[in-house]
Amino acid sequence: MALPFVQSIGDGLHVIDTGFHRPLFDASFLMVEDGRAAFIDTGTNFAVPRLLQALTDLGLAPDAVDYVIPTHVHLDHAGGVGLLMQSLPRARVLVHPRGARHMIDPSALYEGALAVYGAEEMQRSYGTLIGVDDSRVQATSDGMTVALSGRSLRFIDTPGHARHHHCIWDERTRGWFTGDTFGLSYRDFDTAQGAWLLPTSTPVQFEPDALRHSVHRLLQAEPRCMYLTHYGRVDEVQRLAGMLLRQLDAMVDLGLRLRDAPDRHEALKSAMRALFADELRRHGVGDVNGGLDLLALDLELNAQGLAVWLDRPAR
Repeated sequence: MALPFVQSIGDGLHVIDTGFHRPLFDASFLMVEDGRAAFIDTGTNFAVPRLLQALTDLGLAPDAVDYVIPTHVHLDHAGGVGLLMQSLPRARVLVHPRGARHMIDPSALYEGALAVYGAEEMQRSYGTLIGVDDSRVQATSDGMTVALSGRSLRFIDTPGHARHHHCIWDERTRGWFTGDTFGLSYRDFDTAQGAWLLPTSTPVQFEPDALRHSVHRLLQAEPRCMYLTHYGRVDEVQRLAGMLLRQLDAMVDLGLRLRDAPDRHEALKSAMRALFADELRRHGVGDVNGGLDLLALDLELNAQGLAVWLDRPAR
């Protein structure tokens, strides 16, 4: 019987809804090739039972997993890596070099998230972070390739959302696993026009120039699709890239305009709410206010990330 939180999308790929926040919000991708497997992003600790159940449902033992690959070390993508690795005896963690130390010792990662979310939310949403033995952690490099039972996966460095972010190219499907580099696209906003997405400027390493460069690097491969952690596979890559970059420019413009505004945080949230309301109407979303309610967390984090960028001395 198929699991209700797993969607098989062909070519050995399965999208696992991690259950974080709400349905179809946060995904882990399970790739299976000739009996071998890899997880790309894991969700939080609370997603680990779902990931292991997905293996069982596909007739795979835990020792069939060769790789666990967080796109970056934000906790909705990598918070469950350490706990998951305890059940996967043959797996290695492939992580951006700036993130490797956080997979081995997650204490600084926890403290950084604690400063953003607070203790109550950290325990409710993420639990206790678990480190991975350093012998099982491998840092990637720009252009590095690995094979999953002969299936080629290539890594590129993609800063902009975070400096510890890489994206993974699947040659089989000509698609990128983009983490947060290619934005967020919730299925709630699909219309007759197709998918809709928005950029994510989550604190604390948002850098718009770097993000534009990373998006253009992804497009150079002429991808057929993108695999987004938030959420799932999207097609029409060129249209979505134009949408993403247009909104990124608009966010930067409003940030600069409101840099010295009184109560800047609320001013940024209000301005972005108006920006995305216009975008949702343009996309044909009927219940715009309901859509904005679904984006409340993203608006909050985007405002925080814009503020950190505006205050960065090197900017």
